Amino acid sequence: MGGSVTVLKSFMGRKFLQRVKMNGVSRDAPVGIQCLQKLCPRLQINRLRWYQASVLVLTYFTYMTYHLTRKPISVVKNVLHQNCSGFTPPSNVPPGDDEWCNWAPFNTPEAKSLLGTLDSAFLFSYAGAMFLSGMVAERVDLRYFLSLGMMISAIMCYLFGLGKTLNIHHIAFYLIVQAGAGVAQTTGWPGTVAIVGKWFGNTKKGLIFGIWNSHTSLGNILGTVLAAEYVESDWALSFVYPALVMGGVAFIVFLFLAPEPRHVGLQLDRASPSRQSNRSDDEEEPSQVIVGDQAASLRPSRHSANTQHQQDDATEETALLSRRSSRSHTGAISLSRAFTIPGVVEFSLSLFFAKLVSYTFLYWLPSYINSSTTLTPRQSGELSTAFDVGGVVGAALAGLLADAAACPALVCTGFYALCAPTLLAYLWWGASSYGASVALLVAAGVLVNGPYALITTAVSADLGTHSSLAGDAQALATVTAIIDGTGSIGAAVGPSIAGVMAGQSWSVVFYMLIACDFMALILLLRIAKSEVVHLRRERRLASPRVVRIE
Repeated sequence: MGGSVTVLKSFMGRKFLQRVKMNGVSRDAPVGIQCLQKLCPRLQINRLRWYQASVLVLTYFTYMTYHLTRKPISVVKNVLHQNCSGFTPPSNVPPGDDEWCNWAPFNTPEAKSLLGTLDSAFLFSYAGAMFLSGMVAERVDLRYFLSLGMMISAIMCYLFGLGKTLNIHHIAFYLIVQAGAGVAQTTGWPGTVAIVGKWFGNTKKGLIFGIWNSHTSLGNILGTVLAAEYVESDWALSFVYPALVMGGVAFIVFLFLAPEPRHVGLQLDRASPSRQSNRSDDEEEPSQVIVGDQAASLRPSRHSANTQHQQDDATEETALLSRRSSRSHTGAISLSRAFTIPGVVEFSLSLFFAKLVSYTFLYWLPSYINSSTTLTPRQSGELSTAFDVGGVVGAALAGLLADAAACPALVCTGFYALCAPTLLAYLWWGASSYGASVALLVAAGVLVNGPYALITTAVSADLGTHSSLAGDAQALATVTAIIDGTGSIGAAVGPSIAGVMAGQSWSVVFYMLIACDFMALILLLRIAKSEVVHLRRERRLASPRVVRIE
């Protein structure tokens, strides 16, 4: 009787798996992937590697478009308010009327403060919504989460450009659009980092994330170039075209992005990343990681065939129940528990100051170049891309060093220590020549964005799967949102203060950025010191000991 029940359960389990699977791909898989499976059912590929590559590419272009639509405002600032004395007004313009070359309501002496308010509307709404966004991301399908966020972000970007087309001059309109864009863009970072973290397990992610994180700088570069192309002719198009690009990528993400391996019938062994499984859920080999003496249970036994068959049925039943349980378990954790993970507070506060520096450059660098040189608004925007080129190199370099040394806090402090003198050198000699400006901007981009990229990617992913979570490895989005949300508060504060200070002196802005860089360094000294102690202990234990025999 017991054997019959076991066989019945085994049969039901197989039917259950057949019902939820189609040609090795779950019905949870994106529509585009299901169509590809039907069109190419016999295609022989390494499915795990193929999906990992596709996830990297799709999430790369996903977050690139987030920055693509975030960047145009920094370029367009130069034409919303400019020095009208440098232009010849039309004959029908009354003397003293600057509205012909400025865009109301930014045609007043307080224009820089108003433009800073636009930045604040975006960044404060972004920072405030980030914490909630991370918690939501842990509880929903990340493909829908990202697609919806991208579409809303694209609509908000389009609406800002539509303000010029419809001749809207009310500051409230632009503030609401910027605030809405800030909330929508919080979907990007926790969503993409969580997906990449789930697909790559506990491998060394520093270099992978460092190269992958170049999407931020590439988005800034493309957003700047695209906005600069139209800024002097019709600045509305500086927003319209990035919005269209983001909408197109959102549609591709909805069709093809697989947020988790289980959605496409794969299993990822987080405890042993080098031994990934290409098995579908309907195969009988259990998905549990077997270590130590437990491996004996998988060895061939001398029992009868009937006993072996019952053991196989029991093993399959256990694996089936385990998979059902894992599907029902979201792994989401509370904010308070996430804050108790060792290192979260220190890295979050350090990112506060690091992101303050980075976003001040993001939003005000073209304006500083335009005011300190004789370059046009278009030329100033193009020159500012040198900072983002350095950001690409800095992200990859920081990730590579963190992987090699296994000391991310130490790597960050090293970058911070070199960043302060570089910013000071750019302030003193950046405007002396075009070549010097490019070289110093690239160096500043490497040193500013290196630790920023490392903390928001590899460090966040490691802390999201910290051992203190007692095996709960699904807190990636929450931890990422806490770290990036805290950093985003700094990103909101920096450009706001810079907008006020820039009206008085740009030198004061740079001194503020240097002070923030030192604060970011100080906050990581304790962790960096513990990393050095741990590294020395490991080397001492690994060094060969000489035993003297008498």
